[in-house]
Amino acid sequence: MLDQLSSTLSALADPTRRAIVARLAAGEATVNELAAPFDMSLPAVSKHLKVLERAGLISRGRNAQWRPCRLEAAPLKEIADWVERYRHFWEGSFDRLDSYLHELQRNEKSDHD
Repeated sequence: MLDQLSSTLSALADPTRRAIVARLAAGEATVNELAAPFDMSLPAVSKHLKVLERAGLISRGRNAQWRPCRLEAAPLKEIADWVERYRHFWEGSFDRLDSYLHELQRNEKSDHD
């Protein structure tokens, strides 16, 4: 069985599923509402929703005749926490790049003087 982080990243690897998650970040929506912007059948959209649901990224409620989908943010927080661990690496890399570029500019300026 996949760990939660792997399951979440796998579900978000597809651009259609990322678009669905982005739409649900604005609020609940029905399958028909979620399917509207895509050129695909309702069963195809339902398959994407099942992947997102298995990954814990969405849940489906029941309200009379319709089943609204809603975003479940906990798996997204796990991704954010995982990425955060690497922030210091990227910040250090950018700081070194910035220093290098400033040095190149100083050298170029002194070569032209």
